[in-house]
Amino acid sequence: MAQQRLTVGNRSIAGRTAIVTGAGSGIGRATAHLFADEGANVAVVDRNGEGVAQTVGEIADAHGANRVHGWTLDLSIRSDVDALPDAVVAHFGALDILINNAGVAMNADMTTTSDVFDEAWDTTLEINVTSYARLTRAALPHLMKSDAARVVCTSSTEGLGATGGIPAYNASKHAVIGLVRSLAVELGRHGITANAVCPGPIVTGMTANIPAEHKEIFAKRRVPLRRYGQPEEIAHGMLNLVLPASGYMNGVILPVDGGMTSRHT
Repeated sequence: MAQQRLTVGNRSIAGRTAIVTGAGSGIGRATAHLFADEGANVAVVDRNGEGVAQTVGEIADAHGANRVHGWTLDLSIRSDVDALPDAVVAHFGALDILINNAGVAMNADMTTTSDVFDEAWDTTLEINVTSYARLTRAALPHLMKSDAARVVCTSSTEGLGATGGIPAYNASKHAVIGLVRSLAVELGRHGITANAVCPGPIVTGMTANIPAEHKEIFAKRRVPLRRYGQPEEIAHGMLNLVLPASGYMNGVILPVDGGMTSRHT
């Protein structure tokens, strides 16, 4: 007797609607492009208006203006964050996927003067953590109406360890992991999954000021693949977490780092 064929899960996000924050550049831009390529409607969100316009224009040229819309806003302005999901649903008709990706990194070690340290700490935690929690809360009424609601937050390999000189960034990325685990436990009963992606060293604006030779030295010393990653490689990790077929992946902390966190020496 032939064995019964296994059920094939739905690996398409065509027709789904996704919010992607920090989509004006880097990982967010790559994620917005990839999701649009896979058939999703994309809400491009960034505080950089030029970046929003560029990403929206690129996606519109490839897939049509009806598949993408941009919102220029600062995620530290709470009223704007609270209003965003309603505006996206008013435009696209639904919300299925939330990608909390926007982030800042500010150099201010523990010996920095108080005013500089306090600004770096407050700004970093507000954008990298608080806005994630606030936007997720605002999106919940809409996500609960989806049959495959997904929340993905961008943490970092800095959330799995630490580099000196950036305590606010390190703390924020550890906090993102704690937030995602809490969301996974709390929202699972509503059918909403929450997961985190932890990028390793990636070629983005945050690493643009690192000289090429230093990038090469670091990659050869720390990364088994011996190179920096590309934003699209992180976007593919996010795509795997938001597929309807990935409904049992919940509370996952996914390093996408070329094997860096697996390396002992």
